[in-house]
Amino acid sequence: MRLPVTGRPPEGSGIAAYTHWLAAEHGFEFPDHEALWRWSVEKPADFWKSVADHFGVRGTTGPALGKRTMPGAEWFPDARLNYAEHALGLPEDRDKLAVIARSQTRAPSELTYGRLAELVARARAGLRRLGVGRGDRVVAYLPTIPETLVAFLATASLGAVWASCAPEFGARSVVDRFAQLEPQVLIAIGGYRYGDKSVDKSADLATIRAGLPTLRHVVGVPYGEHVPTGTSTWDDLLAVNEPLEFESLSFDHPLHVLFSSGTTGLPKAIVHGHGGILLEHLKLHGLNLDTRPGDRVLWFTTTAWTMWNILISGLLRRAAVVLVDGDPQYPSPDAQWRLAAETRATLLGTSPAYLTACRRSGGGLSDLDLSALRTLGVTGAPLTPEAFYWANDQLGAGVLINSISGGTDVCSAFVAGNPWLPTVAGEIAAPCLGADTAAFDDYGREVVGCVGELVVRAAMPSMPLRFWNDPGDARYRAAYFDTYPGVWRHGDSVTFTDRRSCIISGRSDATLNRGGVRMGTAEFYSVVEEMPEIADSIVVHLEDAGGGPGELLLFVALRSGTRLDDDLRVRIGKTVRSQLSPRHVPSEIVQLPAVPRTLTGKKLETPVKQILLGRSASELVTSGTVAGYAGITAVAELARRRATASAPEDA
Repeated sequence: MRLPVTGRPPEGSGIAAYTHWLAAEHGFEFPDHEALWRWSVEKPADFWKSVADHFGVRGTTGPALGKRTMPGAEWFPDARLNYAEHALGLPEDRDKLAVIARSQTRAPSELTYGRLAELVARARAGLRRLGVGRGDRVVAYLPTIPETLVAFLATASLGAVWASCAPEFGARSVVDRFAQLEPQVLIAIGGYRYGDKSVDKSADLATIRAGLPTLRHVVGVPYGEHVPTGTSTWDDLLAVNEPLEFESLSFDHPLHVLFSSGTTGLPKAIVHGHGGILLEHLKLHGLNLDTRPGDRVLWFTTTAWTMWNILISGLLRRAAVVLVDGDPQYPSPDAQWRLAAETRATLLGTSPAYLTACRRSGGGLSDLDLSALRTLGVTGAPLTPEAFYWANDQLGAGVLINSISGGTDVCSAFVAGNPWLPTVAGEIAAPCLGADTAAFDDYGREVVGCVGELVVRAAMPSMPLRFWNDPGDARYRAAYFDTYPGVWRHGDSVTFTDRRSCIISGRSDATLNRGGVRMGTAEFYSVVEEMPEIADSIVVHLEDAGGGPGELLLFVALRSGTRLDDDLRVRIGKTVRSQLSPRHVPSEIVQLPAVPRTLTGKKLETPVKQILLGRSASELVTSGTVAGYAGITAVAELARRRATASAPEDA
């Protein structure tokens, strides 16, 4: 475990460079991170102007903050800039490594900043020939490959709006997202390899094209054996080289649309702006993830997850980004570690589930050269103490285990670590600079030391500009501001300590509240999934309208060779009783073939609960957006049987 840091942050770190700059340029001295954070939220205009100036953001003249209302804050009203211009660097960066690409579909490749800029210029010219201009929508059905990055930066350079879905998504899921935007251009592949399996997506692609009537052009990217037919080609798009230019855009000009997971209805189309993403990602990479020029950033992600957008923003810091496509555990469970060693990654991003799987495998990392690694980023779910200790033992004190939590909604983190802060097992180190986070009780009062709702009390530049096609911002306001007017409610349960570190307990709408004892689902899983028989689990609480304890239903996926018999049920109950609470012993334990998760790994607690309460599974989720969909089918069958059993007999 890293020891508490006192005095100045470690020399050479991004946050040390920033604090030195603040002292030299403005005479600001901060004795500790707490003081720096307080200044960042009490003086937001000064803080965000300092971020722009320190990281050399061009075009941010004038005041940093006009209106301070939330929603509706007005950031850098006089700014003129372009995200893509900052991502592609300056002429002196041309020979620096920008992209390292690894795929299970084709051979490895690399790009310098100069070559990347040339490809973006060609793609930009090609999109212009297709009639793409400011405000037009370009959508992509592409994996994490260089062509996706090139197309995104070309789109951004024109002031057009980007959105992407991973090819793992089924056709209906893609149409549900893209159709909201009425796109003009689709860029797509026809299939890919996942581990040793060939996946043909030509039928899905045909359905997607048919479901998007506003399309004027479809650009096919050849990828392995799967070549889309009946479209213009990627080579056609890149046929003409023109000088690379960038539209001069307002700070709040739309950059990309990210989509919510779509597990409770039509996915929300969340619009982010050029300036907000530029500043927020410079801060996140530079001050939290400690990304430095010349670094190599590896974070396994699909193009449908906000981590793809964060990954590629490593370019803003003149790092090389490692783009990976395929099965993250092929040909062996330690594949991500081996790739980090091979590419000399300085930042490796992964998930708690992956660390837990590595720990349970019984293997170690001693045969790998991970000497370049400086930061292990962890997100997607709460990091258990057991997984933390395993990673710390394997990597040593020289690697910062940096657990972060945020969301697609802001395309960034609210809470995270950085090299100045200590790391404590089971906790996230602190609120991010500029993020005025707290825990609120049901009455809107701040609470410390107990579970509350995660809120943000002041605007951040990367908060959504709006939801697409949301008249009067009705859905936007309902999503974040209905509970505490003027305060962002994120939907996570959190406990802040008196040291301002925090513990994320899970989604607040999935909190297990029995007999007045509130418990987050993450705490429940950390105990149940330590049992050797249990591979995965999901728990939901069906409340009793009459005020009783309700039902606590635990669903488990078991390890091979294990069965759910009465003995195992009893041992699960005893484990929960002794390690958690007698009130949280499950009312019923049910075996599932798989625990349903989003394609980014989040357990579908709310849809499972809603299905058990009587809603149709088809209203809540589609198979194309769910890993372990067989679990949804099993839950729906259980709900049907329960409804039949409880129905009154005919008179």
